[in-house]
Amino acid sequence: MGAEQTLIGSERSTRQQADAPSAGLLTRSGLPAAQLWRLDPAYRHLNHGSFGAVPTATLEKQAEFRAQMEANPVKWFVELPGHVARARAAVAHRLGAEPGSAALVANASAGASIVYRTLLAERRPVHVVTTDHGYGAVTMGAERLARESGGTASRVHIPLDATPEDVLGRLETHLAANRADLLVVDQVTSPTARAFPTAAICDLAHAHGVRVLVDGAHSPGVLPAAIETKADAWVGNLHKFWCAPRGTAVIAAHETAAGPALDLMPLIDSWGATLGYPERFDHQGTLDLTAWLAAPHAAEHLEHEIGWDAIRSHSAAMMDLAEHEVGAALAESGVEDPVPDVGQAVGPMRLLRLPGERTWTHDEVDALRVPFMDSTGLVVSFTEFEGRAYVRLSAHAYTTPDDIQAMASSGVPALVRGIG
Repeated sequence: MGAEQTLIGSERSTRQQADAPSAGLLTRSGLPAAQLWRLDPAYRHLNHGSFGAVPTATLEKQAEFRAQMEANPVKWFVELPGHVARARAAVAHRLGAEPGSAALVANASAGASIVYRTLLAERRPVHVVTTDHGYGAVTMGAERLARESGGTASRVHIPLDATPEDVLGRLETHLAANRADLLVVDQVTSPTARAFPTAAICDLAHAHGVRVLVDGAHSPGVLPAAIETKADAWVGNLHKFWCAPRGTAVIAAHETAAGPALDLMPLIDSWGATLGYPERFDHQGTLDLTAWLAAPHAAEHLEHEIGWDAIRSHSAAMMDLAEHEVGAALAESGVEDPVPDVGQAVGPMRLLRLPGERTWTHDEVDALRVPFMDSTGLVVSFTEFEGRAYVRLSAHAYTTPDDIQAMASSGVPALVRGIG
């Protein structure tokens, strides 16, 4: 029987809905922060980092935009580029970016694809370097760029516990020995929940004449200064920790020591195709862009109701608690070193080892998510690095100590029975 089937069978008979969570973080008006969202209280949501969660007020703002669109589609779509431009400027301002450097796109992977297509259009071989901490879709796109351009793709191994100095040393060794045109590196990694020293990496790559794409998918809302301005291109999702409606992300291009700013074009040409960057991205035909228009509201709403400093502090505290409580439960179940050293830990995300010694693939660990959720009421992410399986927890304002305790007292025993 597969691990995912075992997880279903071991817990389903005793599954109960989650108890009402303790207050945890409060809004400025004294309400539990969780009341700002529509999350199902039958589950404990410890995986904000995968798909985010949109506050109710922001969903209502998006619904207002949709109502305007449907009330007069002609007026809506004629005026839509102007609405997008204003939303783009508001997002750029909150991210600390120049409005002329940033555009709105569907997600970080789409932004990376735009960079790859721009480089492919130069009609020369592109030699690409990635790391083994990269997000799968972005890495696969980089490797396709290398194939289609006639270049090469190489991947640098970075140990899980590598310090910032270790990361820089390994990249320096690789760039000194291999031809490279583009380095793709994560700001906050998805499979390993750690940060990379992207500013120093950009300086290093530029010294070798190599452009840098920084994948900042998890950065907005997590890092106070999310955009890596030293990167030739940066992409970041607003639907994760920023809590915008899904399908909202930012791409930013900068002039660097490696060359002028990339002349980025949307993946789909529309009537703005002859405009300059980033205005050409404001024209997206008849796509429903209400998510983009509601993106500024998400950040402003959470600042008004709670405050981003308080959200970041609370999220980090919840993950510190998870390291202690869930880590202790895993240790008691026989897991050695349950809280791995990830070199540069990130506030709202943590990695913990799963029981057992088997070797895992990405698809195998990913298949655990839904069965584990269905059987325990705990929503988490499972990841893999170098064949070792981990549970990745991530928190936001709505996360409570009760959620963490439930993962320790119910989630860990389910994992031990299912895959230990």
